[in-house]
Amino acid sequence: MKRIEFHNREREIVEITKILEREPSLITFVYGPINSGKTELLRYLVNQLSEEYRIFYINLRAKFLSSYEDFIEALFEFELEETRRKETLKELVSSATKVAGIPITEKFLDYVFKEKKPKNAFGYMIKLFEEVRNTGKQPVLIVDELQKIGDVKIQGKLIYELFNFFIDLTKELHLCHVFAVTSDSLFIEQVYNEAMLQGRRRYIFVDDFDYETAMEFLDKHGFHEEEKEKAWKYVGGKPVYLVELVNSDRRAEKMEELLTLRTGELETMLKIVAELGDEIKIGDGSYPVSYEMLVDALNKFSDIEEIGIGDLDEVSKRYLVKRNILFVEPLRKKIRSQSMLDLLAIREIISKTVK
Repeated sequence: MKRIEFHNREREIVEITKILEREPSLITFVYGPINSGKTELLRYLVNQLSEEYRIFYINLRAKFLSSYEDFIEALFEFELEETRRKETLKELVSSATKVAGIPITEKFLDYVFKEKKPKNAFGYMIKLFEEVRNTGKQPVLIVDELQKIGDVKIQGKLIYELFNFFIDLTKELHLCHVFAVTSDSLFIEQVYNEAMLQGRRRYIFVDDFDYETAMEFLDKHGFHEEEKEKAWKYVGGKPVYLVELVNSDRRAEKMEELLTLRTGELETMLKIVAELGDEIKIGDGSYPVSYEMLVDALNKFSDIEEIGIGDLDEVSKRYLVKRNILFVEPLRKKIRSQSMLDLLAIREIISKTVK
């Protein structure tokens, strides 16, 4: 499979670069639909940064987080084999690569795990970041898929302890830039409405490619005009699907295949709810999912691409967002499909279901 180069995120790169050039002052939430290229954007940008920045990148995507121990293991890079040579923070910082997790030795690990208090881990990280700054470098913390920590509880929700820590790093201490990355639009909706973060956070929206960018991308990879228009009709500007088409030797068939697969997934979801039922957890309660209300929710997209955030019942909205079918844009107060492919699948299913 050919390597697809990074493509045209100039607006987002300029925006993030300007943030990095200023003193840390706000938490930056980077969000957007699933597979819109958020992680790829940050990885690309990190690799372009000068040596004056020390990047601490933590990806929670594949981490199972149910306890404080899980959280610690996700945060830190263990330096256990060479603890004799790296006993101090200064030694850890000097040996760290440009992009890494949070380095820690067995000596400091004992302190971090002591009493299972997040403040121990956060206190250690502040000291580490201060040591980084003492070397003349600017620490930058990136936490990818931050919403994974949302249900972990340590004498209350760990996520709120983490928010307070991020506020300390940025607005209070001006010590470290913090970027929190997520595809979970319900999490961003929660963050947007979180009173403790008012005036303490900003948002960068990383969307799928717009029409012009998608056409330019496909043109670069040898698509003729009819193929480009058909690709836009089927998958819109979703980067992951565009790459699939570029890598396919049978593009037209691939488009049909993608739509068939996605339609089948949505049909199966509805069939399970209709025959077996389902429920969704909201806060500390569980609520039944109604097949009829799901169909009614999807039917709202029969002839329009987005609706108001208050136009769906809360259970159906959350269920369809959690299943990566719909996407919430809390800043615009709009709901849309996760992709053009999802929108086509929704409309195909509704045309068969709603008489």
